[in-house]
Amino acid sequence: MASVREAALARRSAPKVTDASPSDAELLELLGVAERVADHAALRPWRTIALRGAARERLGAALVAASGFEGEASKKLAAKPLRAPLVIALVFTPRWHPKAPEWEQLVAAAGVGHLLSLLLDEAGWGVMWRTGPFTRHPAVAEMHELAPGEQLLGWLYVGGRPERGRPARPAERPAPRFGSLS
Repeated sequence: MASVREAALARRSAPKVTDASPSDAELLELLGVAERVADHAALRPWRTIALRGAARERLGAALVAASGFEGEASKKLAAKPLRAPLVIALVFTPRWHPKAPEWEQLVAAAGVGHLLSLLLDEAGWGVMWRTGPFTRHPAVAEMHELAPGEQLLGWLYVGGRPERGRPARPAERPAPRFGSLS
């Protein structure tokens, strides 16, 4: 088993994936682990939605409706959710609590998405977290059947890792931002 450090260092976004995808059972197992993030007051202010098959086409149509694009641009946008056989929508579902402000709940929900992406990557799947200008558009919210107050945080595009393996590691990353107060 890889350490958390090894998993984080090995993770790469996979912009291209094959048609293979994890089963619902495998996905539920990984979600059970991802949902162990720090969650003040145990509110679980998130939910996930698996989009497969025709649901990805409906997402493409919602993106086009949100964009107002026509012609070739609309076809290109409609095809984006078809780049992966599984698209996992991550939804923020804030709940009122006197000791857990909404921003803290948002951080917990984002933590689930990040940890799930690490777990999927470690399990051998290609993963890329995608957002875009239409993530919060009402047409996209309606397609996901979001309740009032819920917000879409983006999608994990998941599929098989191509034969060529992981995308290359960037040559050099900027140094971490770190400060200290005394």
